[in-house]
Amino acid sequence: MSNLRNSVRLMGFLGNDPEVKTISEKKKVANFSIATNDSYRNDKGEKVEETQWHNLVLWDRLASLAESYLHKGSEITVEGKLTSRSYTDKEGVKRYVTEIVVSELQMQSKKSQS
Repeated sequence: MSNLRNSVRLMGFLGNDPEVKTISEKKKVANFSIATNDSYRNDKGEKVEETQWHNLVLWDRLASLAESYLHKGSEITVEGKLTSRSYTDKEGVKRYVTEIVVSELQMQSKKSQS
């Protein structure tokens, strides 16, 4: 159960094509976001739909898979860990980023059209 301490599992749709960078001969990183949707009924009984965006980071083999097979609109399931980092932008403002470092990726098959 120790692997549950920082574990995230999401299923969603890519909001854009993966941005893949080659860092060295053996190192690649892919960055992109996925959208997850949720719905509920508010106090008035109206259906409310919410979309959450999640930033993903994939390294090496998974980055290569993303580069070859994923594109905007692809549906995927990922598992990984939540990470946070900060940086200072060009204007000198400190920015904070929360990302999911993906350890497992599953591409969802398209529904057959009948």
